[in-house]
Amino acid sequence: MNTLVKLEIKRTLRNKKFMFFSVLYPSALYLLIAGGAKTSETIGDTHLSLPVLFMVSMASFGALTAVLMGNSERIAKEREKGWVRQLRLTSLPGRGYVAAKIASAAVVTLPSIIVVFLVAVAVKGVRLDAAWQWIALTVAIWAGSIVFAALGVAIGYVAIGDAVRPITMIVYFGLSVLGGLWMPTATFPQWLQNIAEWMPTHAYAGLGQAIELGDAPHTKDIVLLVVYLVLFAGAAAWLYRKDTRKA
Repeated sequence: MNTLVKLEIKRTLRNKKFMFFSVLYPSALYLLIAGGAKTSETIGDTHLSLPVLFMVSMASFGALTAVLMGNSERIAKEREKGWVRQLRLTSLPGRGYVAAKIASAAVVTLPSIIVVFLVAVAVKGVRLDAAWQWIALTVAIWAGSIVFAALGVAIGYVAIGDAVRPITMIVYFGLSVLGGLWMPTATFPQWLQNIAEWMPTHAYAGLGQAIELGDAPHTKDIVLLVVYLVLFAGAAAWLYRKDTRKA
C-alpha cells in the first residue's frame, strides 16, 4: 500500500494542469469575489467581513476541488483502462486503494488551503485574533476534505468514460453553491436556506467560520460531516465490492 501511495502522490504532482486548477484557481476566485470588498464591512449576521468569510469559503472550495474532481475522474479512467483490475490481482486490499487516492488528493489540498490564506493576508490584509486560529483553520479544512474524498471515490465507481466529468461537475458546483461557498446562504430565499443547512459543504464551511470567530466548531456541523463521511465511504465501499464482482 505504501508503494501505491507514493506512486499516486508522484502522479498527482506531475499533473501540472490539475495542480494549477486545484491550487491557484481558488485563490483567483477569492480575489475576484473579495477583491473590492472592505474588511470593515460585515456580512449579515455572521459578524465576519467578506474578505474573511470568503477566505474560508475559497480554501474549502479549493480542498473540495482537489479531492472530488481528482478522485472521481482518475478512478473512472483507471477502471476503464483496466488498471484497477490489475491492482486486484495483487495483495492490495480495497481499503489500501481508497487510502492511496485520499493521500494523493491530500497532497494537493494542503497547498491550496495555504495559498488562499497567504493571498488573503497579503492582498486583503486579513488578520485573525490569535495564531492558533490559523493552525486550527488549516487542520479543520484539511481534515474535513476527507468527506468529499470519499464522495469522489464513490462517483468514480458510479460513472465511467465521458459521463464522469458532467456528473462530477453537477455535484461539484451544486454542493459549492448550495453550501454557501460562493455566496453567503443568508442571501438565499428561506426555503433554500433550509435546504442549505443540511448540505455537507455548509457544515464544512461552518467549521472554519466558527474558528474565525474564535469559537469551537458547532457540534451540528461536526456530526453532519461525520454522518456524510459514513454514508459516502459506505457507498464507495459497496460500489467497489460491486465492481469487483463484475470483474
